[in-house]
Amino acid sequence: MNHKLLSRHFVHKRSLAFPSWLAGIALAFLALTALHADEPSAANSAGHDYSQLIEQLAQTIRSEMEQKQIPSFSIALVADGKVISSAGFGFQDAEKTIPASGKTVYRVGSISKLLTDVALMQLVEQDELDLDQPVQKVLPEFKIADDEHSKKITLRQLTQHRAGIVRESPVGNYFDPTEPGLKATVASLANTPPVYEPDTRTKYSNAGVSVIGLAVEQAAGSSHPNYVQQHVLEPLGMTHTSFEKNEALAEHTADGWMWGYDRPAFAAPEFLLGTGPAGNLYSSVEDLAQFSLFVMDQHPTKVLRDNSLTEMLQPGVTPDGKPLPYGIGFRVSDFHGHRRVGHGGAVYGFSTQLEILPDENIAVIAASSLDGTNNWITRICNQALEGMLAVQNDQDLTPPVSTEPVPRSRARSLAGVYSSMPGEASRTVTVDWIGDRLLLWKGTFQREIRSRSDTGELVLDDRFGFGTSIRQDQSFLVIDDKTYTRLSDAPPPEIQDEWRDLIGEYGWDHNTLYILERHGQLHALIEWFYYYPLDEVAEDRFAFPDHGLYHGEELIFRRDDSGEVTEVIAAQVAFQKREVGTKAGETFKIKRELPVDKLHELADSAKPPREEGNFRPSELTELTTLDPSIELDIRYATTNNFMDTVFYQQPRAFAQRPAAEAAVKVHQELKKQNLGLLIHDAYRPWRVTKMFWDATPSKMKNFVANPAQGSRHNRGCALDLTLFDRTTQEVIPMVSGYDEFSPRSFPLYPGGTQRERYYRGLLRRAMETAGFQVYEFEWWHFDFDGWQKYRIGNLSFEETAN
Repeated sequence: MNHKLLSRHFVHKRSLAFPSWLAGIALAFLALTALHADEPSAANSAGHDYSQLIEQLAQTIRSEMEQKQIPSFSIALVADGKVISSAGFGFQDAEKTIPASGKTVYRVGSISKLLTDVALMQLVEQDELDLDQPVQKVLPEFKIADDEHSKKITLRQLTQHRAGIVRESPVGNYFDPTEPGLKATVASLANTPPVYEPDTRTKYSNAGVSVIGLAVEQAAGSSHPNYVQQHVLEPLGMTHTSFEKNEALAEHTADGWMWGYDRPAFAAPEFLLGTGPAGNLYSSVEDLAQFSLFVMDQHPTKVLRDNSLTEMLQPGVTPDGKPLPYGIGFRVSDFHGHRRVGHGGAVYGFSTQLEILPDENIAVIAASSLDGTNNWITRICNQALEGMLAVQNDQDLTPPVSTEPVPRSRARSLAGVYSSMPGEASRTVTVDWIGDRLLLWKGTFQREIRSRSDTGELVLDDRFGFGTSIRQDQSFLVIDDKTYTRLSDAPPPEIQDEWRDLIGEYGWDHNTLYILERHGQLHALIEWFYYYPLDEVAEDRFAFPDHGLYHGEELIFRRDDSGEVTEVIAAQVAFQKREVGTKAGETFKIKRELPVDKLHELADSAKPPREEGNFRPSELTELTTLDPSIELDIRYATTNNFMDTVFYQQPRAFAQRPAAEAAVKVHQELKKQNLGLLIHDAYRPWRVTKMFWDATPSKMKNFVANPAQGSRHNRGCALDLTLFDRTTQEVIPMVSGYDEFSPRSFPLYPGGTQRERYYRGLLRRAMETAGFQVYEFEWWHFDFDGWQKYRIGNLSFEETAN
């Protein structure tokens, strides 16, 4: 798949109204329009009736969008020389007032490259450019750090990603929000070393296609966006397509959404990339359907000669005659014995696939307004292509497969760390569960395991795709017929000291690079989804693995005069180190919105919300009376808390009896591992929740309860806690400190060390097994099942004890 163009931010002024797939927020139902044909007769075309397929696809899309929580989705089917169907599902705007349609405009990312390459081929036809002459013939200023290498690079190599240059330019790269322009972007390549010798290895490069765009400008005497608009888009009738943002498209453009493994969706940034020819295109599936007709030579307007188009769709060959994955821009592959051409696109908040079977004259174009969903979209596209082939061959449609969550009892039995069998290259995979989700960390991605609704077979099914089978065999895990054996559940060793200050976050809010440790090896989590193990080359210098987005490139950590790490240069892009949370042992503090006296005044004059209905009588029970070995560190009875204020007169912990007894059970079970529970907070009077809310800045309110609804702490059904070592009485270090208002507090925050995440997961599993659920933003906060059955309380500890 092509480069994923993307980003996100932990806190944003606009938050998504549909739920996070990990958060357990109440579902805001997506209104889905039915898949429909452009014209009444389009579904029944040239003697082929596609209506059953169209209805099947609509049912699949509705179900999948709800499961994967996709905000909007559009799809167009092309067959028999026309668009046979075009539709939208969900809503294109955050307020959910405008239904998505076939005309909804999406940012289509790397599909941009195909339009740039069509423009290139037009100028080749006019003898303004030559695919096989060095780029410097048309762009004398083009260079990289190795002059001899620069002189060898041709336009053909750039179109086929065989030029051996970096993936991203130092300026104007995918991460750079400054919109520097094409010339500055290409000029910044001058100091980048070659990754490979030209034509020796395929190395996908957005920077390379930007060089093509600048060559188009030079040869045409016009800006790249203007040239493509006048000579490609307008002739093909692509009226809702442009390389530039404009008011005409704005009203049709979908809002894009980002997400991460550990956090809900948030609004995507909207800046244009410096590598514009490679990724700045806006378009609709209906316009891209017109483009697909051109590719299949079925459009009434020809913008290229037949031989030029044929050359674009044929895979290139290596110097020794082996086929390449790319033609001129187009990715070329096999689809069940049929030649498939097209491209995917992924840019901040959007995912798009253009899939064409040119020899069968069928195509499907689909787009979503959620980042990182290209493989999911490909699954929908494959169902459409298979269906159109079946219709044309008078065959039955294959029923789609649906899945459901793995039952918790089965999920628990799968949880653990596994390694490949002896004699194979060592590879470690981890299986863990949280709520009703069973997660697999394997290779590059974190995946979700679900159960097939028809057979009960375990498969990977999430936004990244579907189909890999998972089977448990005693202490073995079998993943697509490869066997892994369960390892000991002992705590991982401490991280190497020399790596400790490298771990952290780097870069921007919209696109954060994480450096973390996994299973004894430093890893980079880049572009939100891609885990890459790093090989240490020298002190503060590491290499990306020989696969993925950045193969052949390195990370170099930079330090200031005092030795503090300040940035990492990753694949020629500078990522500044970010300040996140607090240093180990320090207590997180906020700047209060109001003075303490005013907070007390407001809380004393307010009353808890009125609640109607039948509730259980309160049975608040002091935890240490059930088991005195439970440790307490009640921060709100001291000034050692996020507000520097004493809220409780006594350091005591109460909970409703069923919750208290469940916690004691966990504490006693943990004794087998020489661990125990340390309680930071339990029952909390409502007036304290009111003070927390009024004091906390709005951007941090995810970490405090809204007094208008009351807190589960107020009901005596929530515990804030951590683990301690029974021998040393020391608190076990976690990824973040208690009450740290930062993303490091998220239960699935990916950073830190393997040991820190191990203990965080151990605590969560122990509590969830006993009937508690972790809060989506705080690894230490657990709500007891049935908390709704108890009223909000406002008694002080002294009144409670009496």
